[in-house]
Amino acid sequence: MNEIVRSTIPILPYDVNVATWHALERARLTSIGKTPAFADGQIAAVAKVNGLILVTNNVSDYQDFLEVTVVNWFVT
Repeated sequence: MNEIVRSTIPILPYDVNVATWHALERARLTSIGKTPAFADGQIAAVAKVNGLILVTNNVSDYQDFLEVTVVNWFVT
């Protein structure tokens, strides 16, 4: 199954650029009293750094992240 998934779905890395954006954004949000779930920050960071649209039904989990385009796939 691993080969099937890897051959059909790109797996984006959590690299130094993603980690840096995540850390800076997490620090910004924490400074204004908002602490998102760590995994949500990682997901937002991967989307932001790779110039992707984050598609989710949990739009409110990502509303405070700067410059992350979020689309609710249940509505759109």
